[in-house]
Amino acid sequence: MKAVATNRKAYHDYDIFDKYEAGIELKGSEVKALRKGRANLKDSFVKIQNGEAYWIQGHISNLDTTYAAFRHDEKRPRKLLLHKDEIAKLAGYTSEKGYTLVPLKLYFNKRNKAKLEIAVAKGRQLHDKRHAIKEKELKREAQAAMKRFGF
Repeated sequence: MKAVATNRKAYHDYDIFDKYEAGIELKGSEVKALRKGRANLKDSFVKIQNGEAYWIQGHISNLDTTYAAFRHDEKRPRKLLLHKDEIAKLAGYTSEKGYTLVPLKLYFNKRNKAKLEIAVAKGRQLHDKRHAIKEKELKREAQAAMKRFGF
């Protein structure tokens, strides 16, 4: 299960609470572009409208070999395939103040279906980001010291 695209910035900007796996409704040219790794999750989000989930601002580039008539809109909203109870649960989270739905990873599963891992997240303040960076550095230093002394 190799990731096509990851949103590493999401782990820095948000506190991640709950993760879900969603299928994506794609066109043929988009699937071929994903297999070539031509996707970007940066600044994208998930929105729930009329009982359906959509991936907004997700960028899937066109391939150079794609015929002009079959080219897709690179930033079009893409419908996410989730169960109704999952959509209702996610809608409940987003109705609470401060929670948002953020895409974390785009990948193909074992059955060669494109999947988007989304998370319920809450935005971090600047001081929270600094604290998280400091903790990460301390953990990295501790691991290096343990490795150096043979633990």
